[in-house]
Amino acid sequence: MDLELNHSFSLYSVTLVVLLLIFSCTPAEGNFRLIGSAETIVAALGDDIILPCHVEPQIDVTGLTVEWSKPDLKPYPNDRLRRVEYVHLYRDAREDLDMKIAEYVKRTELKIKITNVTFEDEGRYQCFIPKLKSHFKSSIIYLSVVPKSVTTETPLQTPDPKEETHVNVAGEIILITAVCVSALLTILSAVVFAVY
Repeated sequence: MDLELNHSFSLYSVTLVVLLLIFSCTPAEGNFRLIGSAETIVAALGDDIILPCHVEPQIDVTGLTVEWSKPDLKPYPNDRLRRVEYVHLYRDAREDLDMKIAEYVKRTELKIKITNVTFEDEGRYQCFIPKLKSHFKSSIIYLSVVPKSVTTETPLQTPDPKEETHVNVAGEIILITAVCVSALLTILSAVVFAVY
């Protein structure tokens, strides 16, 4: 009787451990990725430019907040709240102008298109979607502004999608799965060894 109780308790323990491992190894976040560009985007002074940033697989972001900022800009010293200002802020299905950097008013669109590029536009841009169901909610894109010359032409430059940056999600999932399977096998081996 004691052996039978011990065996059923062990079987219950193994089942519980297996279920816990399965649920703890299941990703809680979605498989969405925010994709930017690995290449520096180059624009000539005065041109219009689109900075690439999109979600894969493609989803409708009109119900989400999309923040475009310049992470290297510091808040104004007189602002006690140290608020971030945005190059473009899309919230509640519309552009939010209250927190927009004055120099970008009437010069940006959601995707982000910057019209009449100036030297002050050069730098890092961050695309961030706070409520995206993903571990990767932001992407950094670098914009370089060059003087306009006779040979310079940069019509709405968008990099080749094959060259866009993204995290190797498949590799990450394989690694998580391998770790979970290894942990499961170790626990199962320990339980079987303890029972017998």
